[in-house]
Amino acid sequence: MGRDEMLRRSLVALGMVIVVVGIVTFSFRKMVITYGFGIAGIGLILLPDWEFFDRDFSQWFTPMPGRRRPGSDRAPDPGRFRLYPLRVSLLTIIYCFGLYKWWMIISS
Repeated sequence: MGRDEMLRRSLVALGMVIVVVGIVTFSFRKMVITYGFGIAGIGLILLPDWEFFDRDFSQWFTPMPGRRRPGSDRAPDPGRFRLYPLRVSLLTIIYCFGLYKWWMIISS
């Protein structure tokens, strides 16, 4: 499944969530807020250059080489998301805070 297919599925799922929020809350404002949070979340997961962020955290502040390495020099599975503890904890904090704020707006 390519990035385009993942993006398409994520947008369809977001559309279904927006419809459910609209039906449950009867609020256009809450639907728009859900759309904004959803698009931001999808953008932060699918759009970044994960080859850049898939390096160790200490290398994030050094530029990537202009010429990419050939496929044989890369990691065995470049599409796989490696679990670096700092990155996972940072993303967990950001997304938990965002979901908390979204829930507080939706439930009010």
